[in-house]
Amino acid sequence: MTKLFSSIYKGKSILVTGHTGFKGSWLSLWLTQMGANVIGYSLDYLQTPNHYALLNIEMVSIFGDINDTDKLKNIFDTYQPDIVFHLAAQALVTKSYIDPIQTYQTNVMGTLHLLEICRQSPSVKAIVNITSDKVYKNKESLSGYLEEDELGGYDPYSASKSCVELLTSSYRNSYFNLHSYKKEHTILLANCRAGNVIGGGDWAEDRLLSDMMKATNAQTKIKIKNPNSIRPWQHVLEPLSAYLLIGQKLLEEKKEFAEAWNFGPLNEKSCTVLELLQEAQTIWSLLQYEQVNTQSQLHETKLLQLDSSKAYKQLQWQNNWSTKLSIEKTILWYKSFYENSNIETLKDLQSYIEDAKKKKLIWTRCEVK
Repeated sequence: MTKLFSSIYKGKSILVTGHTGFKGSWLSLWLTQMGANVIGYSLDYLQTPNHYALLNIEMVSIFGDINDTDKLKNIFDTYQPDIVFHLAAQALVTKSYIDPIQTYQTNVMGTLHLLEICRQSPSVKAIVNITSDKVYKNKESLSGYLEEDELGGYDPYSASKSCVELLTSSYRNSYFNLHSYKKEHTILLANCRAGNVIGGGDWAEDRLLSDMMKATNAQTKIKIKNPNSIRPWQHVLEPLSAYLLIGQKLLEEKKEFAEAWNFGPLNEKSCTVLELLQEAQTIWSLLQYEQVNTQSQLHETKLLQLDSSKAYKQLQWQNNWSTKLSIEKTILWYKSFYENSNIETLKDLQSYIEDAKKKKLIWTRCEVK
């Protein structure tokens, strides 16, 4: 596994913010398996079970607020990270309505504090900033959104992530300008927008799959409000492979990759909430759901799709698992956890890599540059 991504991560000091979250825990495991020295910085996990806690990853784990600049700067001074994967965020739309101040404080000001510390750090060579597919001004269009499309954000979470995109662009122009790279600075900054992710170990509230699995374990029915909503579902390992590929390019000093990127399945692989539920039910028969008609005061997007053709063409990234297989892997992870107390994360990671090798995906090639 150390030979993946041209062995770029082996021995590197890597900071992952938000490492106790869903994506962050999967990413931290993958990086340690590739021989990286991983430092995680995140709020302490309050929810039980927690995927990161279950994995027992051999890494440095530090709990703290992304806005605690003194503590964060001390991490940079102590561990001298080569690259930062910034995933720390208030990531729930519903919670953003309840506490918009905390959402903006974490997502916008937290990112600002991180970028400032990176700017002053002599060790940092690359930053991969993770935002969301919800940064676009959503017009419920059948065509996917391109990286240059208008930013927006109806709810506080989406708007906060759009602000982060503007902030990232500003820093790339003002402080990490590509024309002055290697002359006035040595940092390359990319921002990544991914579609809806699924996978084992997500227990966040108000997420379809996690709510579904908790309901199934409790032998209750999950209530579905918008069965025809379309999302670009993909397994969590899909965007993580993209983030790692972008990180590789930045560490290789390829400045043309220091920009915004969409990562999602091909449009024809998008499916509705109902189709996802029906597929999941074939894998775990205990799963039960019912459609309900409720007049929620919260806005919910019915259609959201990304156009990831830029990543497919310029980065040569592509999906590895189909939507159907991604659903199957996710449901089987939870089924194994709830029925047998097994943690299938490493097994799924190894399976994902083996399938990628068979397809000769670009990040599985072992040439060291």
